[in-house]
Amino acid sequence: MSKLSRLEGKVAIVTGAASGIGAETVKTFVENGAFVVIADINDELGLQVATSIGLDKVSYHHCDVRDEKQVEETVAFALEKYGTLDIMFSNAGITGPLSSILEFNLSEFDNTMAVNVRGSAATIKHAARVMVERKIRGSIICMASIAGSIAGSGGHDYVTSKHGLIGLVRSTCSELGAYGIRVNSISPSAIATPSACRGLNMEVSEVEAMVNDSANLKGIALKTTHVAETALFLASDESAYISGHNLVVDGGFSVINSLVPSITQ
Repeated sequence: MSKLSRLEGKVAIVTGAASGIGAETVKTFVENGAFVVIADINDELGLQVATSIGLDKVSYHHCDVRDEKQVEETVAFALEKYGTLDIMFSNAGITGPLSSILEFNLSEFDNTMAVNVRGSAATIKHAARVMVERKIRGSIICMASIAGSIAGSGGHDYVTSKHGLIGLVRSTCSELGAYGIRVNSISPSAIATPSACRGLNMEVSEVEAMVNDSANLKGIALKTTHVAETALFLASDESAYISGHNLVVDGGFSVINSLVPSITQ
């Protein structure tokens, strides 16, 4: 199978695709033959990404995933523009605040859950409705995190939301498999995306250096391209019998006890 045929003629929606992992995934999907709708709340940046990749292959549609109606309208836009929907990559997410449970702001917690869990539920719901109705054996992918499996890797809001999202993926997989629809998630470790750099008030090199200090796999920094390639795998027929899986992209970080010295040292 040639590289360009991996998603040849398929149609995808990528939420949160105006920057970072989402934007890189749009580029990767298009390079592999797909038509893509960028869904985001940053209209200016989203349109810039679409134009830079090519408006013959990419379209932009405003979508705040907290609003189910906007999600439904984005799916309708993809159908009207391209005639089908094969892939939904629910990538939109926020980190939420880093605060003590003793000073927990429940309004901020509600917003994190609304974006990271409720927003994904809306994208799964409306993508699946189209796929079921049209008998499309589609692929739905959600952006989780190693924070969905281990605590201490983010704020309470973020960790809770990503644990919930992985549960949502597994639960919806159990229903949608009857229709040939696959539902999976990707869990990367810390990565120097624009949003992460802003949140930490650091440059890309500074974030990568900080992450490398605690990383298990040395000599390589996790990049958005690595996550985009993972999304490509889950979107393509190469993962045709993979569903309900949380694919961890963390260089072994989440399975290694760093307090135990290596026998090779």
